[in-house]
Amino acid sequence: MPRGSPSPSPSGPGQRLRSGRRPVGLRAPILVGFLALGLIAGAIGYVGVRNVSLTYDIAARAYDNAVIATSYARAAQADFVALEAMLARDGRAPGASSAAPGGRFAALAEQVEGDLAIVRERAQSAETRAALEAALALFARWRRAAEQADDGAPIAALSAEMREALDVVVNHIAGDAFRAERAARAQVGVIREAGAAATAIGLILGALVAWLLGRRILGPVAAASAAARGIAAGRLDTPIPAAGGDELGALLRAMATMRDNIRAMMEREVAARRSAQGRLVDAIEGSREGVMLVDGDGRIVIANRQVAAFLPAAAALLAPGTPAEALARAAGLDLAAEEAELRTADGRWLRVARSPVHDGGFVLVLSDITALKRQQAALEEANLRFDAALNNMSQGLCLYDSEHRLLVANRRFYEIYRLDPEVVRPGITFRDLLMQSIAAGNHSPAVTETLVRERLGFVARGEPGTSFQDLADGRVIAISHEPIPGGHWVVTYEDITERRRAEAQITYLARHDGLTGLANRLLLRERVDHALAQCARGGHCALLALDLDGFRAVNESLGHPAGDQVLRQVAERLRACVRETDSVARLGGDEFAVVQTGLERGEDAAALARRVIAAFAKPFVVEGQTVELGASVGIALAPRDGATHDALLSHAQLALELCRRERRGAFRFFEPEMDAAAQRRRALEADLKQALEREEFQAAYQPIVELASGRVVGFEALLRWRHPARGMVSPVEFIPVAEELGLIVPIGAWMLRRACADAAAWPDGIRVAVNVSAVQFRDPNLVATVATALADSGLPASRLEIEITESLLLEDEAATGALLHRLRGLGVRIAMDDFGTGYSSLGYLRSFPFDKIKIDQSFIRDLDSKPDSRAIVRAIAALGRSLGMRTTAEGVETGAVLEILRTEGCTEAQGYLFSRPCAAERVPALLSTLAQRRIPANAAAA
Repeated sequence: MPRGSPSPSPSGPGQRLRSGRRPVGLRAPILVGFLALGLIAGAIGYVGVRNVSLTYDIAARAYDNAVIATSYARAAQADFVALEAMLARDGRAPGASSAAPGGRFAALAEQVEGDLAIVRERAQSAETRAALEAALALFARWRRAAEQADDGAPIAALSAEMREALDVVVNHIAGDAFRAERAARAQVGVIREAGAAATAIGLILGALVAWLLGRRILGPVAAASAAARGIAAGRLDTPIPAAGGDELGALLRAMATMRDNIRAMMEREVAARRSAQGRLVDAIEGSREGVMLVDGDGRIVIANRQVAAFLPAAAALLAPGTPAEALARAAGLDLAAEEAELRTADGRWLRVARSPVHDGGFVLVLSDITALKRQQAALEEANLRFDAALNNMSQGLCLYDSEHRLLVANRRFYEIYRLDPEVVRPGITFRDLLMQSIAAGNHSPAVTETLVRERLGFVARGEPGTSFQDLADGRVIAISHEPIPGGHWVVTYEDITERRRAEAQITYLARHDGLTGLANRLLLRERVDHALAQCARGGHCALLALDLDGFRAVNESLGHPAGDQVLRQVAERLRACVRETDSVARLGGDEFAVVQTGLERGEDAAALARRVIAAFAKPFVVEGQTVELGASVGIALAPRDGATHDALLSHAQLALELCRRERRGAFRFFEPEMDAAAQRRRALEADLKQALEREEFQAAYQPIVELASGRVVGFEALLRWRHPARGMVSPVEFIPVAEELGLIVPIGAWMLRRACADAAAWPDGIRVAVNVSAVQFRDPNLVATVATALADSGLPASRLEIEITESLLLEDEAATGALLHRLRGLGVRIAMDDFGTGYSSLGYLRSFPFDKIKIDQSFIRDLDSKPDSRAIVRAIAALGRSLGMRTTAEGVETGAVLEILRTEGCTEAQGYLFSRPCAAERVPALLSTLAQRRIPANAAAA
């Protein structure tokens, strides 16, 4: 048996009594009574329906024929007023733009005519229809006048008549409505009276039938009705009266059975509903979504705790029965939208979905989409970055699908090919894109078919690769094609025009000197190799290495820009000296080289060297100043002097170096002996570079004696090199090499530290003199080196003398003077060494703070036999006395020379007469020896 179906009744209306007698039936009288009542009710109903229908027809006619007509008449008046306003605004009859069919004026005019036509159809009297016909005719005249006439006076008159005609129509319609209302009221009154009479008759007949039936069944039925009302009201414990043997008794018994069945079924249904409701509540409460049910009255039925978690500020409004609108206002919800998004106060994002239910209410589902929003934001930001990166690429980029249709193109691609993004849009085929590029003038029409065939063939191969495309305007585009999975492919386009030009320029600069435009070392090597290849086939060539004489002074006196101008002029003169088949190169600084080909004899190279020397002998003019220079040339002949570039250049430079040493402004050919000397020099250079590290240098000290007292007042520190294989190497041999290599700076610093440290152990008052070369003076750390040597040794600055040569003063007088003043600022004494061998400018003695003048030994050695030498010494000594400077004579070897020096007024002397240079450890003994044998005034006689 299906759930909820009632139990079968134990008895039915047709069941016989247990006694076997058929019950007395109530059906016959009830049937007759109900039939009579039905006929009465039918008659009353028929009369009522007929009266209602008649009343409706009367009302409809009154409405349709009066109210609707009035509405359309008012509408016609409003439209006519609008037409008048339009005509007044234009200031004249409207033109074609407004009066023409389809225009605003014509549309309003037709609307007025249509409204009046409808009113005419609804007119209920002849007077109204006549007024409408007159209004229509008058409007037609007004419209023609408005559309054709230029004079505003007739239009105004017709407008006034038209308004009066419309008022007349409205008045007639109102009169018709009034008459229709009176007729309708009269008809309704007749219908009401007839209906009242029929109803009274029906009530009387019904009351008679009811009285008859009541006498028969009213009492028993009242009891059964009471029981039925109790059951219907839900009172399933309602008592059922005792049943008789007729149909009413059977009905009461059936009602008792039905009551029991309903009670059992309701109990089962309530239990099932409670179980389902519990499961539903559990499911809703356990959901991670916020769920809220709203009934048809807009009140909350249920809201799970997740809604309160999502909307904590509105949690108090989630109780059942609360209007949903209150919650919506508090939480900012849009209850009308099927789906919306909400940003909460704590920063979360909620998706609110609304679903209607059958009772007119709805269900709201709130989902937390914060993570999704963040992902979307990150994706949007990534897309923006991708778009920014794509459109800011220096290369153009296109992405095509497997059907060769454009998917993506960046801004740079359109710029390179000068295409319109509105024309070349995603979806265009590769062939059509090529045709657009051709139409834009990027390619010559002559190569159109070849270009299309080539590019489509390249794409069809589906292989990665790079090609280069020359555009019609001279630009060069590098095209890189790269297939990607799925049949797609990406292409990048790069304008490499400037790169090609830069590469060409770089190639040129890599092989040429940037200042003079001459070939550089790289190109010189290539041309020498080419010339040597020709020599291998029986020819001869020469490599001339040349150097400018005096160029360094140009840079130091006039500045490097002036030096650059000189070098450019040198390049021009060299070009003028050579043939077209010869090559000129700049090796660096003021060093140049010439490759001379096609030689028949060595004299040809000598002739070229003479031309070059003669060309450089002419003064150079730089910034209005005349510059005197010269050139020295070294020549190497091939294949005699070398069969490779390196050998030939090395030999030419060896000849140049020897020429500069022996005689500047000349030329020399390479000789094999030069190579041997160069090798010896290279060996010396190699050993010299390691000598300081191996502690092979030594300091030797030669005493300086004061002539007036005969006591030692100081020592000159002399540098010595004891080579482990060569033995003692002369300073004359290695000092120039050290200066050329720049090694004199660390060697000189070592000498300063050594001399100061040794002198610190000597008796007070004895000074030490240290020579400082011109190369050391160019060291910006010289003053710091001197200060450090003094500080580390503890030697007072007054006991240190710095000796310089006159040649140093020629290089940069201002800078040298400043440096000397800084040394004097330390307390160090300054001596001019080898005075008289150089320019011996008296201005130096006045400008620089010298404490001593040392007279070169070339004047001292023959002092007793050459009167001119004695005169020079006398002059220098007198000059020193007048300037307050001490004078020291070098190279004193005999007592006779010493006596002359004392006679001429020299202050100090040094030389072999007193002692040879000795090691530091022998200085104390030497001081003792010299103190015992002080040179008396008559030393010469002794």
